[in-house]
This record gives sequence, C-alpha cells and structure tokens, in this order.
Amino acid sequence: MRVMKFGGTSVGDAARLRHVADLIAGQRAAHPQLVVVVSAMAGVTDALIRMSQQAREGNPEWRQTLADLRERHREAVDELGLPEEEARALCEELEQGFARAEQLAQAVAALRELSPSIADLLAGMGERWSARMLAAVLRAQGIPARAVDADAFLITDDHFGEASPDLEETRTRARAALLPLVEAGIVPVVTGFIGATPEGRPTTLGRGGSDFSATILGYALDAESVWIWTDVDGVMSADPKIVPEARTIPELSYIEAAEMAYFGAKVLHPRTLLPCIDRRIPVRILNTFNPQHPGTWIVPEPRGNGQVKAVTLIKNMSLITVEGRGMLGVPGVAARAFAAVAELGVSILMISQSSSEQNICFVIPSPAAARVVRALRAAFEREMARRDIEDIWAMDRVAIIAVVGAGLRATPGIAARVFNALGSGRINVLSIAQGSSEYNLSLVVAESEAEEAVRRIHAAFYT
Repeated sequence: MRVMKFGGTSVGDAARLRHVADLIAGQRAAHPQLVVVVSAMAGVTDALIRMSQQAREGNPEWRQTLADLRERHREAVDELGLPEEEARALCEELEQGFARAEQLAQAVAALRELSPSIADLLAGMGERWSARMLAAVLRAQGIPARAVDADAFLITDDHFGEASPDLEETRTRARAALLPLVEAGIVPVVTGFIGATPEGRPTTLGRGGSDFSATILGYALDAESVWIWTDVDGVMSADPKIVPEARTIPELSYIEAAEMAYFGAKVLHPRTLLPCIDRRIPVRILNTFNPQHPGTWIVPEPRGNGQVKAVTLIKNMSLITVEGRGMLGVPGVAARAFAAVAELGVSILMISQSSSEQNICFVIPSPAAARVVRALRAAFEREMARRDIEDIWAMDRVAIIAVVGAGLRATPGIAARVFNALGSGRINVLSIAQGSSEYNLSLVVAESEAEEAVRRIHAAFYT
C-alpha cells in the first residue's frame, strides 16, 4: 500500500489534473495498491474562507466569490476533454456541491453568524470538488477510481479549524471504507484536509491539513510509504530565495524534519509526521512538475552523524529579557515568567539563560511583544520595586537562525564554523541556544543581518 498526496498547485487547473492522472497511472503500473489524497485547487480554500467571512459580515460580494469559484471549476471541466457522459455526471456532482455551498452561505448571511462547524464545512468544499474532478480524469484514462469524502471515516475531536485525529477510530473506519476499494482494483481519491467529529460535525485539520490526512491514512492502512507531491524538488538546505545555491536534501530523519519545520523551513508541519513516526513509515517529498527528481526521504533514523542538513530562518521576532542581580538563586523566576506568557497564549520559540542566573531571555513573535512585557512587569511588580529584577524589556526586529542536523553537539568544530562565518561578516549574535537533543543550534541576530547570516552559514557547510 502506498499513499500519495497531491497539493493545490498540483491540481490547479485542467492541464495539471491530467498530468497528475498520468503520474498516478505510471505509479499504479508498478505499484497497484494506491490511495490518493488530494487538496483543493490552489487558492480555492482561501476563497471559500473569504466567502464565509463576507457572508458573516453581510457583504453581498460573497455571491461573486462563489460565482468565480463555480466558473473556475466549470472551465476546468470543459478543458479536461472528458467523455460526454463522464463530463455530464461530473458537472452534476459539482453543481450539487456549489448549490450546497450557496445554501450555507445564504444562511450565514441571513443570520450574520458563522459557527465553527459551518466554517469548517465551507472551508473543506474545495477538496470535495477536486477529488471528484481527479477521479473523473482517472476513469477517462481507463483507471477505475472513486472520490471518497474523508469525513466518513477520518474522526477528530471538536477543535474546529485545527482538529486532532482519533487515530484508532480512524484506522478502523478507514480500513473498512478503503481496503475493499483497493482490493477491487479501484483507486480511492480521498479528500484531504477534512474530517468529522464522532457525531458527524465537519472539521478541518488546519495548516498542512492535506499532508496530515495523507500521513493519517498511511498509519491507518499500514502503508509502506507516503509520498507528498508538491511544487518543489523536496526539502531544501535553505530558502532558495535567500540562498540561490541551496540544495535538495536527499534524506532527513523525522526529528530533523520536525526541527526544520518548527524553525521556519517549508517542510511538513511537525504534527503531520506523528502518525508515520508511530509506524516508522517513510515519507517522500516530490515535485509534481519535475517527477524525475528523487526528492527528499524523511525516515525514522538519522544518517550522516554530525552533518549540517539545513539553515532556516524565522523573521519578525522579539527578544524578551528579564534581568536583575536579585534573581541569583531565587527559585521559580523562570516558571513564573513562562506562566505569565502562557496565560496570554503566546508561543516561546527559543529560551536562553545565563549561568549566573541573572538573565533569562526568550524569543516570541513580535506582534505579542508589548503584551508580554506588560504581563511580565505585572507578574514581577514586587520584585521590580525591590530592584531584585532591574528591568524587563523587548528587543524588536530580531530573527532566529537554526542550524539543523543530527549530532551537531557531538561533532567538534560545528559551532566554531558557524561563529567564524558570522564573525567574518561582522554579524553580532544576540543569543544562543542548543538543546540536549543535539539536532539544532539556534541563534538570534538582528533582522537586518539575518539573510546575510543565513548565506554565510550555508556557505560554510555547503562549499
């Protein structure tokens, strides 16, 4: 069993749908047990979300937004060149979906209320449409295929907008729904991104949702691998917009991929990998438009110990500092600081503390900096009055650079090469952190110097 997922750019128009069908046909010839997961056409989910908000606000432009989506899909069907009967059936299916979307949007506009469940139902319409279109193209090519809506078996909690799957319940239902099709030689074309609560209320899986759908199905069906088809040649050693000479990384471990994603790389969302980690299922990232490229394998165990795999960058950060001589030896300062930040719902991306315990600093997204500083000053009002804590302040316009690779700490000279590269460019390091996992060395630099810092560090390990 192999699960293959195709993203929105891969199915963005009629020509791309036909190309994806050709790729599936080629894979199926050598690997007959296939399950396909598909995203909405590029831009469709954003348009559906915009339509929902327009309807909630009473903005009549929601009708034009929906009309544009309907016309785009109709044009794609016309350009697919399907047999007449297949085209008619597909148009009827799509029209039923658009009529349903219109009914829901009308209700939202009348009530000026958009419940989380209805918002998810509308946001996930695009996957239903693209699944039906791809299945029709496959059938026209002589490949038995059937569109399958994942909300029939992908069971989640009720955290609408970013639901978490019930893997065991999903496993039971997915096997019952999909294995008979596969065993009958039919390719299931499954909607990505969407699921449902046990009571049947529609949900979506949030960022990277269709990728997540694919790895969930890989887990549920005991797949030998999950292939994610996208529009890049795998995972890159740096952002090619910053480092033109960035290279495709042939292989990453699960942990390395998660570290890269956490620190800004365009790779699978960390939670997307969790179902595959449980079953040690390899994940492959491939380019739909350059299918001969080997892409990147994400595998259970790292290889090439000590090798720097990538340099990533997150901008628009602020460095928060809590400092004071009175902090020395006082227990609970860090816990109270982080509790105050947690109460605001703000994520901390990096933490550093001086060995003298007179300084704690951490990095957060800049939009939250002012709120966090106010909350910390309120939490430590008495300590600041006694001068035990002398100041709490934010340095804005900073960036986090992460150097990622297995076993960095255990390999002599890695940190020296990083700091020599920065020193040669007279780039000042504001803060440093390295976890005991040995997979990541994180640095904070001024945002104005961040891209040059990435280029210099990348050159130190890739020339």
